Amino acid sequence: MFYNNRRNRQHHAAALVIIALLGLLVSACTQQPTTQIQATQTTNSGTTTGAAPSFPHTPPPLRTPGFGNAGQVAPTVKVLASVDPTLIIQFPLVPSGIKGKFPNASGLVTVFQNPQANDFDVLTVNVEHMPPNVKFTVFLTEIAAKPFGHAEYVGDLITREDGTGEATFHLITLVAFAADARQANVTTSDESGDASGIQLEHLGMWFDGVNSARQVLDDPTIAGTPFDGGHTPLHAGPQAMTDGQTLPVI
Repeated sequence: MFYNNRRNRQHHAAALVIIALLGLLVSACTQQPTTQIQATQTTNSGTTTGAAPSFPHTPPPLRTPGFGNAGQVAPTVKVLASVDPTLIIQFPLVPSGIKGKFPNASGLVTVFQNPQANDFDVLTVNVEHMPPNVKFTVFLTEIAAKPFGHAEYVGDLITREDGTGEATFHLITLVAFAADARQANVTTSDESGDASGIQLEHLGMWFDGVNSARQVLDDPTIAGTPFDGGHTPLHAGPQAMTDGQTLPVI
């Protein structure tokens, strides 16, 4: 009897020890050290205070910056409200060479500039109601209409089956110019004042190939133009879209 009581006491003591150990194990698994919590918060919020990250609740103020001088920029140009120091301008394109067959063709050009972020501008061209599945070339030009003057190739835009299309280019746009080193001290004015070379202040779109233009416009007599780097000097077709303005748009 004495032996049985002693054995029971030993079993009770062992059970208490096991229960205590289990309690410590559960506590260790469910509680995270304060230093670890702070370290986690430091990683997530970038602070060492352990406070939750804060976010701004008030949007930054918008401004409508000026573009060019009054009376020296085409009336079709719109300056959109933006956050300093960005400048966003837009102007429409209208049909020129395709007007007879595609009178509803339209385009919108958006120029985004942030001199603190990039040395280049972002130029986006959107079109609709255009000839479907046709490749066009985009050029900056000195003059909007013939003879166009100096020009700079920008890139290509290919329309979809429904006549829509868009293209985005990264390049110097608002202060683009053409220079001829054989002509010394040639300066013209842009929105920043006197600048080097001949300012390219208009934008147009041309048929990439003259054969494509002849097919789309159903006119085999259309002459080629140099507005594409094709296999012959007059590889491209006629102008399709233009800003149509006498005053500068860019």
